[in-house]
Amino acid sequence: MDQRMERINNAVDYVKGRIGSAEPAVGIVLGSGLGKLADKIAGPTVIPYREIPGFPVSTAIGHKGNFIVGTLGGKTVMAMQGRFHFYEGYPMELVVLPIRVMIRLGIKCLFVSNAAGGVNFGFKVGDLMIIRDHINLLPNPLVGQNLEEFGPRFPDMTRPYDPALIRTAKSVAASLGMEVKEGVYLAGTGPSYETPAEYRYFRMIGADAVGMSTIPEVIAARHASVPVFGMSVITNEAHDDYAEDYENNGDDVVAAADAAADRMSKLFEELIRLGV
Repeated sequence: MDQRMERINNAVDYVKGRIGSAEPAVGIVLGSGLGKLADKIAGPTVIPYREIPGFPVSTAIGHKGNFIVGTLGGKTVMAMQGRFHFYEGYPMELVVLPIRVMIRLGIKCLFVSNAAGGVNFGFKVGDLMIIRDHINLLPNPLVGQNLEEFGPRFPDMTRPYDPALIRTAKSVAASLGMEVKEGVYLAGTGPSYETPAEYRYFRMIGADAVGMSTIPEVIAARHASVPVFGMSVITNEAHDDYAEDYENNGDDVVAAADAAADRMSKLFEELIRLGV
């Protein structure tokens, strides 16, 4: 057996043993400072990544490192309270391992979130941005021998983020009186924050927000034809006209994400209730 599939299957067997008869319908990835949504999950079973065979450990700021299985919006969900990043030194096989585990456990759609810099001049700290499309500057997680158990060698990426879920999210936001932006998310490797010249370049090629995650997970989900909804919390202004003493600070990013987490949690909960 392919060693990747063996790792996935071992993790699936362990998680099944912990959650019993629960069948997750929705997978959720919670990024930097966005773990608050996990507090809304009823009847939670918490599974630390370190206990799962073959799993890495999340080392990023604001990432607790747990699977949480329970009920949210009337559905059984499986949330990642923290993710894995390429910049932590993990190969893409491990970055997307939790997504593939959730797919094997039966999720019908995937919700992803992240903290991102607002490249678009119209964005401000605290804005929520529905991800309409993305630009990938990270290694593609599908490079290498194809895992036929998940999908085809050349999966279509015409609609990486599900149009129906986006429409429903806009309707939900309007009903909650919540303003949301919409745009293109760009992911680079990190871990250094980008230079002003890079921010200017990203804006020129069509990005509205920039981060260091999410896209590999989306690609892995779409490889298996799992619909995806994505949202960025704008945690800093990624511009190229800073004052001389300006500094991007990781703690500030997490604090800004935490401040916006309640609004994102309400939107995700209602969208799960209506859209899945």
